[in-house]
Amino acid sequence: MNIASLKEVVSAQEWQLRVDLAACYRLIAMYGWSDLVFTHVSARVPGPEHHFLINPYGLMFDEITASSLVKVDQRCNKVIDSAFPVNPAGFVIHSAVHEARDDIQCVLHTHTRAGVAVSAQKCGILPISQQSTFVLASLAYHAYEGVAFREDEKPRLQADLGNADFLVLRNHGLLTVGKTIADAFLAMYTFENTCRIQLDAQAGGELITVDPRIVAGVAQAMKVQTGDLGGGFVWPALIRKLDRTDPSYQQ
Repeated sequence: MNIASLKEVVSAQEWQLRVDLAACYRLIAMYGWSDLVFTHVSARVPGPEHHFLINPYGLMFDEITASSLVKVDQRCNKVIDSAFPVNPAGFVIHSAVHEARDDIQCVLHTHTRAGVAVSAQKCGILPISQQSTFVLASLAYHAYEGVAFREDEKPRLQADLGNADFLVLRNHGLLTVGKTIADAFLAMYTFENTCRIQLDAQAGGELITVDPRIVAGVAQAMKVQTGDLGGGFVWPALIRKLDRTDPSYQQ
């Protein structure tokens, strides 16, 4: 694909955001979380306009570059011209979260096999692994209402998410939010592994649950684990891993 570079068109701050978001898409493909072209990661562009970046609908995640990301407003109007469309269903979910949560920059949504499987379990996320304790400390659920392209679903999704960082979209998949792209990615890495571990554990014998008091103290544990940097602690290593494989996301 021949996509003109936007590096000299947008601010340095927006360009870095584009590079990080493109990297996030490539990492999702690398870890096997993509669903062809049908899920999304969005990032709020700094400024009072409430613009955000989302993937060009129709590109595989391992094709996405910083310049191909589409910049839209809250009504899904393109702010910078792009040859690519934006998925209406993806826009509804992501715009709803960005509208309600000024404290977050990034929204990451997946349809992985493990995530959808656990989203269909009545029990939801079980407290049976160290990974699950981080999720349970800030978890919410949203009932399935069909493909999310109707505007009237937005207030219910916003109310269900509240101030949580992890959201199980029942019968649909997983969603995380973060103050940075790195935070949202690390949250999804933890969320996805929580679901995979749960499915594996349920295939075995009787489960041992984690003491609720451990869940209550998990925020401090996360600070210790990451030096209070959250996703920022692991993000540079992820970027190095990606650069060794294919640095074209930076274009």
